[in-house]
Amino acid sequence: MPGRKAKNKPSYILLKGIEIEKKKCERWNFLLVLSSNRMNEDFNNKNLLLFARLKEESLLIEFINTFNWCIFVVFLLFYAYQLFYIVAALVKQKRRLPPAKKLHKFAYVIAARNESSVIAGLINSIKNQDYPSDLIDVFVVADNCTDNTAEIARNAGAIVYERNDMEHVGKGYALDFVFDKINTEHADKNIEAFLIFDADNLVDKNYMAEINRVYDSGFEACTSYRNSKNYDSNWISAGYSLWFLRESKFLNNPRMILNTNCAVSGTGFMISKKLIDENGGWKYTLLTEDIEFSVDSAIKGVKIGCAVDAVFYDEQPVTFKQSWRQRMRWAKGFYQVFGNYGKNLIKGIFTKGGSFACYDMMMTIMPALFISLLCVFVNASLLIFGMVSGDVDLVTVTLTSLFITVINFYATLYVIGIVTTISEWDEIKCSASSKILYTFTFPIFMFTYVPIALAALFKKVEWQPIKHDITKEIHELERAGAERVKK
Repeated sequence: MPGRKAKNKPSYILLKGIEIEKKKCERWNFLLVLSSNRMNEDFNNKNLLLFARLKEESLLIEFINTFNWCIFVVFLLFYAYQLFYIVAALVKQKRRLPPAKKLHKFAYVIAARNESSVIAGLINSIKNQDYPSDLIDVFVVADNCTDNTAEIARNAGAIVYERNDMEHVGKGYALDFVFDKINTEHADKNIEAFLIFDADNLVDKNYMAEINRVYDSGFEACTSYRNSKNYDSNWISAGYSLWFLRESKFLNNPRMILNTNCAVSGTGFMISKKLIDENGGWKYTLLTEDIEFSVDSAIKGVKIGCAVDAVFYDEQPVTFKQSWRQRMRWAKGFYQVFGNYGKNLIKGIFTKGGSFACYDMMMTIMPALFISLLCVFVNASLLIFGMVSGDVDLVTVTLTSLFITVINFYATLYVIGIVTTISEWDEIKCSASSKILYTFTFPIFMFTYVPIALAALFKKVEWQPIKHDITKEIHELERAGAERVKK
């Protein structure tokens, strides 16, 4: 029977079957072990990758927090001396000079380009000085004008030269042109020093007397107190105005008190004819010729003073487009000055006698711009990396750290603004509510320098005029200046 035969298989067949089954089991055991090992290996690899990523993320988070904090601390360390300036200005108020022994001969030099609406106001304020009129001359260079600036200036009583040179454009070239004319055609006037002004300015009636006092004390150059014709136009003009008030009150004034070098700022400054002659004219033609002159003076040891009671007023831009264009020129000019004078300026820091003046000028042109740009670059890079990689934690931490840094800088700038506002309250021409409001917008105005400085690194920048059309008279502005002199 078939069934019986199946039950009675030979033993060798049974053994062979058992062997086959054994081999199958061994194969399956091998595969299970192999699979298990692979699973363990994959698990370990994933853990290692996860650990590495977590470690990398932790390091990046730690880095960005530390970096932003260090940026803020570096700023404080670099500019801590300016806190001492504030204390010096608040405690001592100003450096008192002895009365002038002599009334000296001065000449105002005004570079004007299409300034027909404002130039007469400046010349009239000069003519109304509380100073002998025979000791004041007024020269105007109508620089590439397409309007009747020259005619209006002549009618107002100025000696006018017209310059047409579209190849060499800028205030520095215009000044060099007019100084050459004065030297060759007006040597008989015996001018001792020049006062450099922009056409939109107005001068307080006591301006000349205070400048004479500083010049008579032995200073070959000096700056003065810069106020604004249009502080209350908007947050942009207020930002400019507050910065210049701070510069006058808490930078140049304490520099004068502490007997270190001041810095001239575009307009409203005096320079002796002796210095002009020694330099062979006005040799400063970079985009920021004022800072170029200040830096060169610090390197050479030429002492620049400050006539803190010599008050003048200028017009500030009111549109962001105008402001962007002007400050782009300033930022590019700072880069130019650093490129041309940086080596000698750094060398001067370690030279006996002029070391602090050189350091102060270095802090004026650098490193604020570069440090700000570095901060933006690093934070933007990590933010983009976090967004591309999908690292939400890194993005969150970077944004949080950047926000805290911005708040720290905002608070610092606000303190500067509010201290300046309170100190110069009577000098600011606007309502009390506006004065308070603009202390909050002042840090925002300063923050806008960051994209401007970044753009200036890569963009070609040329000098361009700023339109001026505010026609206030000096009597509308000079009350506070008169009160200042009485103090």
